[in-house]
Amino acid sequence: MERKDFEAVLKEHEQTIEDMRLSAHELHQSVNQTYGGGLPYGYHLDMVACNAAEHGHLVCASQSDVMPLLFGAYYHDSIEDARQTYNDVMSRASQYMNDDQARIATEIVYALTNDKGRTRAERAGEKYYAGIRATAFAPFVKLCDRMANVAFSCSDANPFNHRMKTVYGEEMDHFLEAIDPHSGDQRFSVPASMVALLKECLAD
Repeated sequence: MERKDFEAVLKEHEQTIEDMRLSAHELHQSVNQTYGGGLPYGYHLDMVACNAAEHGHLVCASQSDVMPLLFGAYYHDSIEDARQTYNDVMSRASQYMNDDQARIATEIVYALTNDKGRTRAERAGEKYYAGIRATAFAPFVKLCDRMANVAFSCSDANPFNHRMKTVYGEEMDHFLEAIDPHSGDQRFSVPASMVALLKECLAD
């Protein structure tokens, strides 16, 4: 999709996107979820959605893809962290888009929901990544999520951030291979320009 056409859709639906953003913020605030040791969780959601808005033209095939993509960015942790069910997310998505778009949006959120597990590796195992690879826009939103987390881990020299930067660096090759279905369908793509930015951030 041409960047100018993508940005035109963002402009056309600016108020709806803002409503989605505020709703997602309120949802995570309602369960007292924070980010990075005290920031409101909306800080992270905004970073992920900002990445999606900046690079979404690379994966959207049509104008109808834009709203599900942005919803997926704002709500990607809502099942995992904010006590929502699949049907809860579908209901929320249906407030902002048609039924087909709401289904696509909800599938993104579902695909990005970690499995049950005692460790990081168990929560994000092969089944989890297979679900991401099989879901349109899920590899892209997962990459936006990782870019946000990496940028935050590089932003401060506190012990937690320093440790997570190391973790993300060690995981990089496996992570990129795990989310990439190597599909010819752009909706499943992992844009090389975003991967380059991610690696550049970790290299600094």
